[in-house]
Amino acid sequence: MATATAQDLVTDLLERVTVALGLTAEIRVVEVDGELTGTLDGEDLGLFIGRHGQTIDAVQHLAQRIVHARTGELRRVIIDAEGYRGRRREMLEQQADEAAVSALRDGRPVALDAMTASERRLVHEFLRERGGVETHSEGAEPDRHLVISPAAPTA
Repeated sequence: MATATAQDLVTDLLERVTVALGLTAEIRVVEVDGELTGTLDGEDLGLFIGRHGQTIDAVQHLAQRIVHARTGELRRVIIDAEGYRGRRREMLEQQADEAAVSALRDGRPVALDAMTASERRLVHEFLRERGGVETHSEGAEPDRHLVISPAAPTA
């Protein structure tokens, strides 16, 4: 029997999860620059996404762990359904931008709601490119959150 590729492993996981949840979806897994992206398209994939993205995040974590365990490769794996990741990114960037404006206007730190490590990373990177503010994370999981502060003036 041939050794399963990372793409095969992610495809198999997504097929098993959708069947177990009683969902019908078209599944695509592509590799770009060593990163695997599994995408599900179909109707009513809300159950797969889960409340606040908890289910899709858990499946993504599981996919990454399976790929590492079975291939020995540490690769980033992204799982998306019905464009959830893009919508979530836009919402997080909007919240981050509004918080940055508030921090700069009021001259004091603004704390965002708790979010996952990948979401915090996304916001850190977005605000680093935006400039004018500094970010850091505070708290312990699952309540770890991002704090946005006006950037210290440079000399």
